[in-house]
Amino acid sequence: MEKWPTLVIFAATYIGVAVGRVPGLQIDRTGIALMGAICMVLVGQITVREALDAVDFPTILLLYALMVVSAQFRLGGFYTWVAGRVAGLARRPVLLLAALISVSAVLSALVANDIVCLAFTPVLCIALQRAGLNPVPYLLALACASNIGSAATIIGNPQNMLIGQVGRLHFDSFLFWCAPPSIVGLLVVFGVCLLSFPREFLADGQRHGAGSPNPPESLEGPPDFGRELDAHQTLKGIIITIALIAAFFTSIPREVSGLAAAALLLASRKIHSRAILGFVDWHLITLFCALFIVVHGIEAGGFPAAAVAALKERGIRVGSLPVLGTVAVILSNLVSNVPAVMLLIGQLPQGNPVPWYVLALTSTLAGNLILVGSIANLIVVEQAEQQGVHVSFAAHARVGVPVTLITLAFTWLWIGLALGVTG
Repeated sequence: MEKWPTLVIFAATYIGVAVGRVPGLQIDRTGIALMGAICMVLVGQITVREALDAVDFPTILLLYALMVVSAQFRLGGFYTWVAGRVAGLARRPVLLLAALISVSAVLSALVANDIVCLAFTPVLCIALQRAGLNPVPYLLALACASNIGSAATIIGNPQNMLIGQVGRLHFDSFLFWCAPPSIVGLLVVFGVCLLSFPREFLADGQRHGAGSPNPPESLEGPPDFGRELDAHQTLKGIIITIALIAAFFTSIPREVSGLAAAALLLASRKIHSRAILGFVDWHLITLFCALFIVVHGIEAGGFPAAAVAALKERGIRVGSLPVLGTVAVILSNLVSNVPAVMLLIGQLPQGNPVPWYVLALTSTLAGNLILVGSIANLIVVEQAEQQGVHVSFAAHARVGVPVTLITLAFTWLWIGLALGVTG
């Protein structure tokens, strides 16, 4: 069969996913990816059976299970409660910034970073505007810290889950390789925010002048944001999450451990299973499945292998760590990190985990470079707009560009040191 339709479908799908829409049509990234997957079957590049086999179901099941765990915390009011307590530090901006970066990073390492941004953004906007503070630097810190924190663990974000599952990486080894750059990255976010917005972080009491719409004295504690903390459901979620993370350090397949945790959470006398499943991001799961099929279609057409061979003839090896990291950064900012990782994992060797760690770190940290580099950034911006707070492309670049460059530089330094220690 002619192979050019496959190339056209792939290019159109990835461009559509990068842009996020098609002019004249009410279709988003998920719809575009799904159309691309369907077209791969319609043109005969792959069969329906091959399309189903292309989906990495262990990754999908792990992603699904962790969404159920996250739903437990959302329904228990835990995210809103934590965000409210952090926002309650509005009288002390520097302390608020440090607490926000720390809490959002830790939560992002344990649950999906997108959910953390979704829960924290409206709470921050309301509380900080009430306190007469500019929410923008804090929102930028939230987006950057959640991305960096999610890089530390296999379960921190969707692309890490995929890398961990397909690369058969161990949870503890991944943590050893990826946590140090994440920890340093959080310090970088703190420093860059302070230097980028010096007027926002003056000494306590100086920031709130007579013109502030709501002086800090009006904040006796975090305001009520609608969902009360359910201590029982939150404790249940914490206990099961701790047990789940402990299971990740064993030989039990991660998707099996995740599904067991999800089953325990669904067996609730108080929270209806429909409510829990209502917080599962079926759009993201569909996007994942569709991209698996699209990437398999282009691989079946032989295009990636031909491109790698052409580069090799010119002395460029995609498997080398510097080239892999550079390509991951570029692709992650062109088409987002999840599609970029799906395209690149086919070029990584099994048995050598280092390239997989490099791909996980560079693709995730690259998400901070520009506003459209990660879904977490877009969630923060969209949620803030609904609260009347505008975060511009330039404002994000003011923090995102230096944070990305510094964290990537340290990442390469750390990789060199780690290779020296382990090699």
